[in-house]
Amino acid sequence: MHLEFRHLRTIKAIHEYGGLGRAAEQLHITQSALSHQIKGLEDQAGVELFMRRSKPMKLTAAGMRLLHLAEQILPQVEAMQAEFANLRDGETGRLHIAIECHACFEWLFPVLERFRKIWGDVDVDIRPGLAFDAMPALEKEEVDLVVSSDPEDLPGIDFIELFDYAPVFVASSHHPLAEKPWVEAADFRGQTLITYPVERSRLDVFSQLLTPAKVEPAAIRQVELTAVILLLVASNRGVAVLPDWVVREVKYSSDYVTRPLTENGVTRRLYAAVRRDDREKPFMRDLIEFARAEARRLQTA
Repeated sequence: MHLEFRHLRTIKAIHEYGGLGRAAEQLHITQSALSHQIKGLEDQAGVELFMRRSKPMKLTAAGMRLLHLAEQILPQVEAMQAEFANLRDGETGRLHIAIECHACFEWLFPVLERFRKIWGDVDVDIRPGLAFDAMPALEKEEVDLVVSSDPEDLPGIDFIELFDYAPVFVASSHHPLAEKPWVEAADFRGQTLITYPVERSRLDVFSQLLTPAKVEPAAIRQVELTAVILLLVASNRGVAVLPDWVVREVKYSSDYVTRPLTENGVTRRLYAAVRRDDREKPFMRDLIEFARAEARRLQTA
């Protein structure tokens, strides 16, 4: 027996409307075509499915079995069709994010909370991009967006500007370097540098200042949480370099000061890397706009 979705829809429509005329109208086919479809289905099944002499038409016991099957399967098919339509239109989907900026977790969470309230049907996940190669994962569709400050020329990948920030030197207000209007690479000699637990190449203080100047601090202490970094700095246990917006947002203590890196300061830019085909999805556009709005709030806080 070759059973198709249209057969199930036919059984259900005739049962609901009690006759061929109204059922054919609802199914958008002629009454003659519907009658031939029923005859062909009954020939395949080898049994009658309708009591034709009854008004309204009623299902036989065999017909009722098919009706029960239709009532189970058709809602699932319709739900799947709606899900595919939403995926096509960008109303649902998957948004797996990799972050190459350790401090950005604190910036991203308010963004995702706002996103969740509007796009509740989008599956959101966050992966620390510092723990794996985020860009190859983006190209392989293992993640859908990478937050990075290091744009690359990759086929099919767009780097969308989010916001600019300044890495700043942070020290206890009692530290000797707090007296300087800005700090240079050489000032880090003899200092304990407190950083996030990531590779040097991912840290602005190294990539933008120390490595080009071939300067090495006396010691490096790795700490996971921004609040703990600021606690240690305020206690004069070391110095740090953090994004300016991070220091303004956390506001842990008044016992530390910030200073520019070099006389002219250092400016970095954060990007959202996405596959070009995903860039115009409505939920992707909203996430990027929410991210920019949160960045503007942090920069004026």
